[in-house]
Amino acid sequence: MADLTLDTARKILDAAFAKAGELKLKPLVVNILDARGVLKIAAAQDGTSLMRAEIAHGKAYGALAMGLGSRALFQRAQEQPYFIDAVNTIARGALVPVPGGVLIMDGTTLLGAVGVSGDTSDNDEACAVAGIQAAGLKANAG
Repeated sequence: MADLTLDTARKILDAAFAKAGELKLKPLVVNILDARGVLKIAAAQDGTSLMRAEIAHGKAYGALAMGLGSRALFQRAQEQPYFIDAVNTIARGALVPVPGGVLIMDGTTLLGAVGVSGDTSDNDEACAVAGIQAAGLKANAG
């Protein structure tokens, strides 16, 4: 598999929402970007709050832009805040460096990233990882 297909993205999306239901989380938004950073699929559960789609996109976009899951970006933001701020300035504020942005890997091939927002960052990340794994792929959360 060289590209992230729509069918695979749907599997990831559905499994991420299933995990959220299992954990009884707040309503989530899931955005899935391909390796180019182009939106492949996105959905919002009923009752999500304002800006959740933008936050989910920023988590996935940041992971792709830096080649790291957003948990690693969060850590780096704590250790080197000026660097992450500078990168986010270059990216016009598009990065959200908190857990919930997870790279989608097929072996060593980067297929894209999942961004989830709506509950705690740790729970958002757990749903992204569950979705990726349910599609038979490897998750890199950082």
